[in-house]
Amino acid sequence: MVDPAEARRIQVRLCTAVSLMDDFGVLRQVAGVDVGFEEGGAITRAAVVVLQWPSLVLVEQILARRPTQFPYVPGLLSFRELPAVLDAFERLSRYPDLVFCDGQGVAHPRGLGIAAHLGVLTGLPCIGVGKSRLVGTHAEVANERGASTPLYLGDARIGCVLRSRKGVRPLFISPGHRVSQETAPRLVMQALTRFRLPEPIRAAHRLASAPAIARAAARMSGR
Repeated sequence: MVDPAEARRIQVRLCTAVSLMDDFGVLRQVAGVDVGFEEGGAITRAAVVVLQWPSLVLVEQILARRPTQFPYVPGLLSFRELPAVLDAFERLSRYPDLVFCDGQGVAHPRGLGIAAHLGVLTGLPCIGVGKSRLVGTHAEVANERGASTPLYLGDARIGCVLRSRKGVRPLFISPGHRVSQETAPRLVMQALTRFRLPEPIRAAHRLASAPAIARAAARMSGR
């Protein structure tokens, strides 16, 4: 197991392999990835849900668990979460054509959020969909569905801030691998239904949260 200092060095090295050019073919199946934890963080629980594109009909879903082996360190969450995510990907019947990750792509202090890290390790086109800002600055985004504004780290564009629904907090979209800055938000918009989050991530979140929800319901029923 690597320590945080070595993990940062790995990020600096791997970020050079990230491609921000559109490099994917026809999209037939896309995946959503979300990660949760059990037993106070001792167990990592990774959900990968595959949907048809563009119908967003469920094709396959995998839930993988493994002991958590890396501490919680801001900016290094992929080292904590990816081992279980990779376990889930190994159990898929086939790899998807593109992956939406709950987290950052290149909008990261060292350019390697979980979507970029997963993309480099698997070779898959990936997009990061963050619910909050990790780094960068941006102008105000209009309160209209589909409105966006660039996200910058210094002079470098690292993503965009996207209003997925009117009246809700915006999302922070950044390419992970093999997807361009322009295409990433467009695909996120195509993956939206009537909710704030794109459907592949919503589906993965439901699966990742299901055990916790079931335990909470059981506790409530016992009162």
